[in-house]
Amino acid sequence: MDAERPNGRGAVDDVAGLARRAGQLAGWAARTGIALGRKLPGVETAERGVREVERQLLTELRRRLDEVDDPYHAALTAASAMHRATAPREAGVTLVPVRDNHAEPLRAAMAELLNHSIGFGRERAREYFYAVILRQLTPDEARILSALSDGSPFPAVDVVERTGLGGNGRVVLRNASTVGKAAGVSLPDQVPGYVTRLIGLGLVDLDEEVPSLETQYEILLTDETVREAEKHVRRAKFVRRTIHVSRLGAQFWQACDPSLG
Repeated sequence: MDAERPNGRGAVDDVAGLARRAGQLAGWAARTGIALGRKLPGVETAERGVREVERQLLTELRRRLDEVDDPYHAALTAASAMHRATAPREAGVTLVPVRDNHAEPLRAAMAELLNHSIGFGRERAREYFYAVILRQLTPDEARILSALSDGSPFPAVDVVERTGLGGNGRVVLRNASTVGKAAGVSLPDQVPGYVTRLIGLGLVDLDEEVPSLETQYEILLTDETVREAEKHVRRAKFVRRTIHVSRLGAQFWQACDPSLG
């Protein structure tokens, strides 16, 4: 039964609790605009404390996630261990045992996933899917998702090289956005990468320019990361877009939102 398994329901509940606590810190910092109040007495010290607690919670969260019933992690670890125990030393780095009947780690992992899928109900499958997404997020990306979670759009720009005919040439910067400052991220220069990753995970959508955000676009064009990218092209062109939480992102946040726990 799950109650008797170290990787069963209890571990999942522990992970959910840690996720709520870590997310609550990230969401609170983003929504209260902690980055805007650093000049107030004691705020900088308090912020350092919040970030340290957040770091410890996320470290523990990732450890607990590794203990959740994870077919890929379990199968890959077990198969690799079997190979290390049976393969001759001189074989070097290889995933395929030569003289035994053990399955290759990747094939064993796939078999485990397929076997587990038989017993997965809709809710368990969704929980597993969200856990996999959660494991891939950095603390800064969690802050950005929190800032986007209410559905508000934020400006985004690509910096491209203008061609002789006025068209677009090579892209030197993708998905720069003001959302990083709004969320109070630790690494503002990495915001374009964060946004690109969130788009890749399907949590954030890229959309057309919104004219009502003109002032925010102008602010974004003065961003240090954007201005640095501009130096790498002879004639820069700024392609304006917006970003907002996607349908999947909204569902994921609904499941993980610490304020609802």
